[in-house]
Amino acid sequence: MRDIVRRHLGKVVAGTTVAVAAAAVLVGVNLSGSEAGGSGDRQANAAAAKQDAVAKDGVVEAAPEEGAKGVGSDPLTDEEIERAEKASVSGQLRSSARDVEGDRGPQLLSTNLSEPDPNGGDAPRSAEVVYYDYKKDTVITKTVNLETGKVADTVTTKNVQPPPSQEELAEGARLLIADPLGKGLKKDFKHATGKALTGPDQLQLSGMVFRKETVKRVPSSLGECGKNRCLQVVTKVKSGPWIDTRALVVDLSTRTVGRLG
Repeated sequence: MRDIVRRHLGKVVAGTTVAVAAAAVLVGVNLSGSEAGGSGDRQANAAAAKQDAVAKDGVVEAAPEEGAKGVGSDPLTDEEIERAEKASVSGQLRSSARDVEGDRGPQLLSTNLSEPDPNGGDAPRSAEVVYYDYKKDTVITKTVNLETGKVADTVTTKNVQPPPSQEELAEGARLLIADPLGKGLKKDFKHATGKALTGPDQLQLSGMVFRKETVKRVPSSLGECGKNRCLQVVTKVKSGPWIDTRALVVDLSTRTVGRLG
């Protein structure tokens, strides 16, 4: 009987232990679930914060409409540039000067906002329009008052060579292609593209004014560079390789090509 009771009590104790363990497990599950829920919330919040910290995809918006006139040191507007260039070419200059192709009128080089008065004066907003006259090999700078639309000052200089315009680079490349010294340029272009080089529109062009003072030996054909308008044209196949033309110099004033070295 005692054995039966002992076995029965053992079952009860064992059952109680299982029940307590089960309760503990249940409590643990509940606590773990509660803590996991809190941790999950924190992780979710952290993830959300991290996502908010990542920059959103950019949205392309239309540029604001450009006004007719700029203010202060604002870049020149298209209308101001057109107005300045139109006002700066007088009838006499248009008829007497020649551009890079020999046509009537000076060669436009650049149009920029005039520098502010170094003395701090309240000068009117003005534009400086720079031309090259290939007939006289002179640089002509016209200062146009953008308020009145009239030329306020004109400066003519010789032996001064501003950076080239894109039209001058194109004409320089055209002369290179047509000259016997441009044979290597055409050969390299043919090798790179399989096509014949016939015009500057097939090339991506950049370049600089040639300054003979930087070279030890200058061939006699380039001796007037500095007085004449001489360029080194840098050529590149569009979406392709560069072609080395640094040894070639184009004298746009005489429309000839010379080689250095």
